[in-house]
Amino acid sequence: MSTQGFRGPLPEHVDVLVVGAGFAGLATAIRLDEDGRDFLVVDKGDSVGGTWRDNTYPGAACDVPSQLYSFSFAPGDWSRSFSPQPEIKAYLDRVAASSGVLDRFVFSTSLEHAAWDETRQRWDVRTSAGSLTASVLVSGAGGLSEPKLPEIAGIEDFAGEIFHSARWDHDADLAGKRIAVIGTGASAIQIVPQLQQVAARLDVYQRTAPWIIPRHDRTYPGVERLALAKVPGLRRLYRTAIYWGRETYVPAFTLLPDIAKPAELMARANIRTGISDPELRRKVTPDFKIGCKRILISNTYYPALDADNAELVTDPIARITPTGIVTADGTEREIDVLVVATGFHTTDQPIAHQIVGREGRSLADVWAESGMQAYRGTTIHGFPNLFQVVGPNTGLGHSSMVFVIESQVAYIRDALRVMAQNSYAAVEPRRDAQDEWNRRLHRRMGRTVWSTGGCASWYLDEHGRNTTLWPRSTVSLRLGLRSFDTRAYTVTGPVPATTPTRETPPTTPTTPDREVVTA
Repeated sequence: MSTQGFRGPLPEHVDVLVVGAGFAGLATAIRLDEDGRDFLVVDKGDSVGGTWRDNTYPGAACDVPSQLYSFSFAPGDWSRSFSPQPEIKAYLDRVAASSGVLDRFVFSTSLEHAAWDETRQRWDVRTSAGSLTASVLVSGAGGLSEPKLPEIAGIEDFAGEIFHSARWDHDADLAGKRIAVIGTGASAIQIVPQLQQVAARLDVYQRTAPWIIPRHDRTYPGVERLALAKVPGLRRLYRTAIYWGRETYVPAFTLLPDIAKPAELMARANIRTGISDPELRRKVTPDFKIGCKRILISNTYYPALDADNAELVTDPIARITPTGIVTADGTEREIDVLVVATGFHTTDQPIAHQIVGREGRSLADVWAESGMQAYRGTTIHGFPNLFQVVGPNTGLGHSSMVFVIESQVAYIRDALRVMAQNSYAAVEPRRDAQDEWNRRLHRRMGRTVWSTGGCASWYLDEHGRNTTLWPRSTVSLRLGLRSFDTRAYTVTGPVPATTPTRETPPTTPTTPDREVVTA
C-alpha cells in the first residue's frame, strides 16, 4: 500500500487522466482502481485535499454535518458533528493512503493545456511535469479552487501584509495589529471571530449582509464515538437520518420560499442574541429572502462584530492606499493587515481556459458565449471524452457535495464500461440533448428562491443566470446519473487507420428521450 505519490517520468499515454486531488479526484481514483482502469491523477498541490488542503485559515470548518460530509464507502471517526478543517484533511489523507491509489497521484503538477485530437480520438495533454496523451479526461478541479481577488483601485500598492483566505499566511503575526477583512461570506464569518480575539482593531467590510442561523455543533462524547465505530449500522443510520433531514429543505429553496419563514425567524433571533447595538443589528439584517444567498451558520460571528475592538463598515470601498482603506464617504481607516475573503471563481472556472475541444475552441470561449453549461452537469457538447465532476448546476444549497460527487463518479464509471463493451473510442453529448437539458433546468430554476429572492449572489454569472446550483432534490440528481444514457450521445467507433467517422447507435432517437433530458 503506497502512501507516497507517483514517482518517475509521466507515461506516454494513460487511459484516464484525472485533474484534481480533492474529494472529487480521490473518489474518481478509488472507483477507477476498483474497476481495474489505467489512470493517473495530477494536482497542483503537494497532497490530496483540494479545498480542505488549501483553506487553512483560523476557524475553518465544514457547514455540512460530518457524517454526511464523507464518502459513503469510507466513514470517518469524527470528533464533532461539524468537522474542522484539520480533521477533514486528515480524513482525506487516511482514505487516500488506505485505498492504495496514491502511487498514481502526481502532485505539484498543473494542467497547462489539453486539446482533443479528432484524428486519434484522444486528449493531447501538457502539464508542468511533462506531456502525455489520454483517452479520457476527467476534471475534478472544482469550483472552489481558484481564489477570486477584488478589483479595488490601489490594492496592489498596499504596503502591509495582505492575503486571501484560501492562501493564509500562518507566519504573519496578527496579535495587536489593525486588521481589515473584506467580505462577509462563509469563510469570513469563521475568520472574523478568530481575528477579533487577537486584533487591536478589526474592521469588517460588508457589501451585503448574509442570513446566519445558529451553528448546532457539538462534541461527540467518547461513548458515542465508540458506538459509531463499533455498533453495526449505527453510523449509516446517522448518515441516512441527516441526509433525509436535509432533503426536507428542498421545497423552501426550489418551490415555496415562504415556508422558510421559521429559518428566517431563527436567523433574526440569532442577531438579537449576538448583538446589543440596535444600529449594528440593522446593518447585519439582510433585505432579501432567506436562501437567496448561501445560508451561513455561526454562534460567534455576531458577538465578534459587537465587540469593542470591532467595526462593521458598510460604506463602499473607494480605494486602498499603502496604509489603509478609503471608503466612498472619504473616511480612511489605517490598517496593518488586509485579509481578503472574497470567494472563488465559480462561474468562470479557470481550468476551462486550458481545455480545447473538437472545434479548436477552449471551454472558456464556448462558455463565454453560452454561459457555463453541460449535460447532466458532467459532459459537454464539443468536448468528447471530457467528464466534469462538480460541473455546471451540480452545486447544492442544502446538502453535501460529496453525495453529488459520488453520483457523478458512478455515471462516469458506467460511461467507461459502456465505451469498453461497445469499443467506442469517444462519446459526446448531442447538442439537442444538452440544450434541452439546460432549457428544462433553467425553466425550473426560475421558480427557485435563488431567482426570486431579491439578491445578487455568487451563484449567478455575469448575465444573471444561475449556472451553479441544482434546482431539485439530490434524489432526482442521483437517479438521473444512475446509468450512462447512450441515446443522448454521439459515439465514435474504434479508431481506424483513416479519419474516424462519427456515428450514433442505431437506437438513438432523433429527439432526446424524455427521461434522459428531464431536469
